[in-house]
Amino acid sequence: MYDRLVALWGPQQWWPAQSAFEVVIGAYLTQNTAWTSVERSIANLRAGGILSFEGLCAIPEDELRQLIRPSGFMLRKAHALKAFVAFLDAQHGGRMESLARAASADALAVRAQLLALPGVGPETADAILLYALHVPAMVVDEYLRRIVTRHGLLQEKARYLEIQALAEKAFLPDASSQSTRELARHYNEFHALMVQIGKLHCGRVARCERCPLTFDLQRHGLPQNPK
Repeated sequence: MYDRLVALWGPQQWWPAQSAFEVVIGAYLTQNTAWTSVERSIANLRAGGILSFEGLCAIPEDELRQLIRPSGFMLRKAHALKAFVAFLDAQHGGRMESLARAASADALAVRAQLLALPGVGPETADAILLYALHVPAMVVDEYLRRIVTRHGLLQEKARYLEIQALAEKAFLPDASSQSTRELARHYNEFHALMVQIGKLHCGRVARCERCPLTFDLQRHGLPQNPK
C-alpha cells in the first residue's frame, strides 16, 4: 500500500510548521478538530507573538483560551499546552533540542513522559515523537484504523497498539539497513499518505471507486463500496 501511494502521490511534506515547537502546538490543537481550524488558532498565536516557549509561558491561561478558540475544546487544550511548557521548562530547560536528544537516546521513556501529561494520548505522543523530535514512532489515527480493518488486516475493534505493531512490522525488512532518521521519514510519509487516502476515499463511508488501494481489496476478495 505504501509503495503504491508513494509512487502515485510522492512526498507529502508533513508536518506543516515552522519549528519543532510549533509541531507540538499543532499536535495538541488538532485533537478532535479539522486542520483548517488549527491553522486559525496558529495564526492567532503567531499574530500575538505567543508561538514560542517564552510566549506560552507568559500568557495567562484565560487569554490563551481565546486565541485557540477556533480549534475547539479551548479549556482542555489551553490547560494541556500550559502543562507541556511547564514540563519542557522543568525537564529540559525550555529547549526542544534537549527534548529531542532525550528522545533519540530513549524514545520509550520520553513517550511515557508525554503520556503522563494532561491531554496527551498515544496518537498525540507519537505525533510529537515523529514530527517534532524525528524519531520513528508509528502514528495511528482513525484513517489508518479504517483502512486496516476494511482491508481485513485486523478485527474492527483492534486497539491502538495492535494497529501500530502491524504497521511497524511492514517496515521491519528495511529497518535494519536504514538510519533512525530514514526510518522516521518513512513513518512520516506513511502516516501522511494514510491521511490523504482516508480523506479522499476511506471516511466514515468508504468510497472505493478509483481508490488507489482497491487492488488490495480485489486481491483478497473483499467487498467494495462504490459510493
